[in-house]
Amino acid sequence: MSFEERINSDLKNAMLKKNDAALRGIRAIKSAILLAKTEKGATKEFDDEAEIKLLQKLLKQRRDSLEIFEKENRHDLANKEREEIEIISRYLPEQIDAADLRTLLKKIIEEVGAKTPQDMGKVMNAATKQLSGKADGKTISLAVKELLANG
Repeated sequence: MSFEERINSDLKNAMLKKNDAALRGIRAIKSAILLAKTEKGATKEFDDEAEIKLLQKLLKQRRDSLEIFEKENRHDLANKEREEIEIISRYLPEQIDAADLRTLLKKIIEEVGAKTPQDMGKVMNAATKQLSGKADGKTISLAVKELLANG
């Protein structure tokens, strides 16, 4: 079953179960797929990497909104964002835990020969490719900064 078929199937199930949170999250994914497919130069099918990028983009948008809603004490909207984050996260590969992330990043730092914070670009380039879908860029970036600073 392709990614898009899975989304359509899950959307139907959410409609039958009248699950509003799942409907919002899955509709957001479906909408993003349609937008990506109609972009100039887009291909008809998504590969795994494109799916992961799309889902990570949706998660980042929701996390940013969640942060804003929490600052503004809009708990009703913040709860909706949390629900959508949970639904969208289900379609991503399992996220790597902090300890494993640090271990992998140390190995990447050794491989690229990074010594100082100025080498962060080299590390991030290798890390984002290797950890695609397993950790978000912000988490990777913070861990790399810490590891290079403590060098």
